[in-house]
Amino acid sequence: MVNPTAANQTADQTANRAVNQTVNQTAVEQAAVDHDAGTRVGTHSGAVTCLGEALAVLIPDQTGLSYTLSVGGAEANVACTLAALGVPARWVGRVGDDHFGRVVLRTLAQRGVDVSDAEVDADRQTGLYVKELTTSISDIADSAEPATRMRYYRAGSAASAMGPGLAGAAALRDTALLHLSGITPALSESCAALIEAVLAAPRSDRLISFDVNLRPALWSGRDPAILLDLARRADLVFLGADEAEAICAVGAPDELRRLLPGPRVLVVKQGADGAVGYEGGQRVDVPALPVEIADATGAGDAFAAGFIAATLRGLPLRDRLRLGTLAAAGVLRVRGDFAAMPPPDVIARFLADGDASELSELSEVSEAGSAFGREAGAG
Repeated sequence: MVNPTAANQTADQTANRAVNQTVNQTAVEQAAVDHDAGTRVGTHSGAVTCLGEALAVLIPDQTGLSYTLSVGGAEANVACTLAALGVPARWVGRVGDDHFGRVVLRTLAQRGVDVSDAEVDADRQTGLYVKELTTSISDIADSAEPATRMRYYRAGSAASAMGPGLAGAAALRDTALLHLSGITPALSESCAALIEAVLAAPRSDRLISFDVNLRPALWSGRDPAILLDLARRADLVFLGADEAEAICAVGAPDELRRLLPGPRVLVVKQGADGAVGYEGGQRVDVPALPVEIADATGAGDAFAAGFIAATLRGLPLRDRLRLGTLAAAGVLRVRGDFAAMPPPDVIARFLADGDASELSELSEVSEAGSAFGREAGAG
């Protein structure tokens, strides 16, 4: 993978900054009108920057013959949920100078995410993934919710050309918290060098969160154990017990804490068994919320966003975990990667006592007025 020079990156950023700022400002102004202030969790102590790849997403209907165009990608999902929770969020990455790239930028901006520092690559395409039906056509009528799997088309994408030259960008330095995931270093050698450079840079009072986010297909022929080495250098780490089992054959939360003693906070996600959080010598367990699952894609990203939002509010560990489970439950109920949040008074009561009985079913964000809805016929 050829890493673009710092000069080329600067030229790309300068050439496209004005376009991106215009897209961002226009969409965010409209989003501010549409965005119900009731979805905000509360005050915050600073903005969050999410660094990684955002992709166009094709979501099938139940027949598998028609698709809806949406936007996904782990770090972009985190940024969108943070914005829905009232936390200023910025997404930094690269998209292609193509229809999908414009959809990504406009959709993120309309969801309240700052995309003014995103780069547009004139030579490489925007990454794409397709949710592919695995339920046979003959069985669809008998299935309440067809099974899907992810098929990615991201090799040689614009994001894969990111490199260590980006590590010194002001957007990555001037932020209360920088969120990373283990997907980025798997995209290319230059992306791996970028994450190494970011973790090695002086932090001052900036926090770094890292979601291991193992994607086995991206690590084919390589040892994903590097993800644990990267996690050890972060302040806040999210790790699925199943991911840990696949990487190092260890899945028990206490054993994982012994394996990763360095991060200030470690969160072990256990799916239907809830999550375990470690901070200092404290261990806190919270159960998962009962939910009818439509699609698990993006739930881990929503969990991270909820936890981060509560962290910036200075909430105790139990409340941070509870907000994570609440955000994740919302995404589990929908077929996209993003869901609306409940009103703040409902969230506050849930955080106070953990009683989920009051929570109404989280509704899927309407795509009718979103950027990709209006862009459907654009090139």
